[in-house]
Amino acid sequence: MSAPLWTLDDFLAATGGTPRGEPAAEITGISIDSRTIDQGEAFVAIKGDRFDGHDFAAAALEAGASLALVAGDRLADLPEDGRYVVVDDPLEALRQLGVAARERTNARVVAVTGSVGKTGTKEALRLCLERSGKVHASVASFNNHWGVPLTLARMPADTEYGVFEIGMNHAGEITPLVKMVRPHVAIITTVQPVHLEFFGSVEKIAQAKAEIFEGIEPDGVAVLNRDNDQFDLLSFLATTASVPRVVTFGEHQGADSVLEKFSQQTGGSSVQARVLGQEITYKIGAPGRHHVKNSLAVLTAVVELGADLAMAGLALSDMHAPKGRGEVSRLQLPNGGADLVDESYNANPASMRAALAVLAETPVKRPGRRIAVIGDMRELGAEADNLHAALLEPLKEAEIDLVFCAGPHMHALWELLPKDMRGAYSEEASGLEEMLLSDVRSGDVVMVKGSLGTRMGPLVDALKKEYPPADETEAA
Repeated sequence: MSAPLWTLDDFLAATGGTPRGEPAAEITGISIDSRTIDQGEAFVAIKGDRFDGHDFAAAALEAGASLALVAGDRLADLPEDGRYVVVDDPLEALRQLGVAARERTNARVVAVTGSVGKTGTKEALRLCLERSGKVHASVASFNNHWGVPLTLARMPADTEYGVFEIGMNHAGEITPLVKMVRPHVAIITTVQPVHLEFFGSVEKIAQAKAEIFEGIEPDGVAVLNRDNDQFDLLSFLATTASVPRVVTFGEHQGADSVLEKFSQQTGGSSVQARVLGQEITYKIGAPGRHHVKNSLAVLTAVVELGADLAMAGLALSDMHAPKGRGEVSRLQLPNGGADLVDESYNANPASMRAALAVLAETPVKRPGRRIAVIGDMRELGAEADNLHAALLEPLKEAEIDLVFCAGPHMHALWELLPKDMRGAYSEEASGLEEMLLSDVRSGDVVMVKGSLGTRMGPLVDALKKEYPPADETEAA
């Protein structure tokens, strides 16, 4: 029988809480969502922007939660016969639980940040390290002020490798998170013009990403992209933060882990590289040059963490792009099939160019077409229209046949598009649905991408509903 994630005594010592009622002696997990809570998990009543977890504490207890971690000033609003641990601030108590989880483990820990590629890199690290030992990694994109401590608090004491994603929208957000995580290896995938409206310059974004250096362990290492324009600044900031060692990855011949050659295939790539002096050939099961580049950072971290490089290389063939982040579906049309590339989760200038590059590499059998369905990229500040208009060249370089645009900023691009490239324009993504569904034909490759707030995901769902992919039809 496996040990519980937390005993009640350890939970109380970490959070500084006071028990009320009869909380269970053993805690099997940590949850902040009463809808998905499992029997025996502790429910943490976090107050968010839209919801207050205290309003769902009763439902969590009814669903079998071992206890609810609640604020003392909300106790009077909760059922009297509940199982509680009472604290001043549940979110702060969750942070303290995360700190305690990190202190009790001997795991080797890696943290990932960057303007793009965080989640894909984190998932690749999970895959690679699982070949060498017990891995604990953040789910989805749990990379913010509650996601990081929640992931830490869920880490079992016997974890051998911990993998954490750390994100930010503003300066100062990474520092407290990385000081909780205390990584042995910190990766910055790249620095690009993302969240510009909050920073004003790419250099300031680099400075904010460099906060990850503040939490690196005394014997730790920073892994930096040698090809990135901000490399010199990041390297300097690592030195000023007293990071013991910096290693680099990229196509630059001076990189410590260097890409020697690669070839693209449908749905993936074959790669030959030299990782910290060791030659390795491997396959990646997800398409795109950006995955190839980031795989160098992943394998560099594997070596630095003391895991098996050869086994990690083999694991990368199992890597697949998830829903919203490059997942490929084969749509079944009346007279054949079309490929749908779902990049609808989010977008910024760097990830948009990367997605267009993947679309360019995807084979098309004529008269099939490459179709880009792209929505506004948010949080770009005063330069937003110019950054959208600047997508014209990458669209042409990728030999995109047809472009559908959604959102007010995309109008700046729409006005520059040659007439033969114009599919349709709408201020709202939903306005494209009818024309897109009627226009797609056999042999096409359709890529859908935009910031989450532009709501491009429903266009993916509409295409799948109208032309159900074969695998999903079989599953149903």
